[in-house]
Amino acid sequence: MVTNSFALRVAALLGLLSVALGAFGAHALKDLLARNQMAAIWEKAVFYQFIHAVMLFVLAMRKPVPAGPWFSFLFGIILFSGSLYAYAVTRVSWLPVFTPLGGTSFIVGWLWLMLAPGGGWRE
Repeated sequence: MVTNSFALRVAALLGLLSVALGAFGAHALKDLLARNQMAAIWEKAVFYQFIHAVMLFVLAMRKPVPAGPWFSFLFGIILFSGSLYAYAVTRVSWLPVFTPLGGTSFIVGWLWLMLAPGGGWRE
């Protein structure tokens, strides 16, 4: 069981990191990302992280927190955005293998909400 307080804090942290990583990529990593031709990859990672951080926040406001979709979005952020961030700065060729797993986790979260809007399978 995920508490609302914990879920809100994690969502807020991931939202904060979205803004910070967006700025970091646009300024501190600008030359590296341009040299690696990875600015668009970095921006995509930030975009998907931010959208799903907002969704984590929305879900965290429900009582009880719908843990299934919440964790699906959290794991999606970690796998999808995390693998893209790492790939953008390192160009390590095996890192993008995790990106589709994160995308699948996002899809599972959205599908879960479509099939069970309250977050549980039985309503």
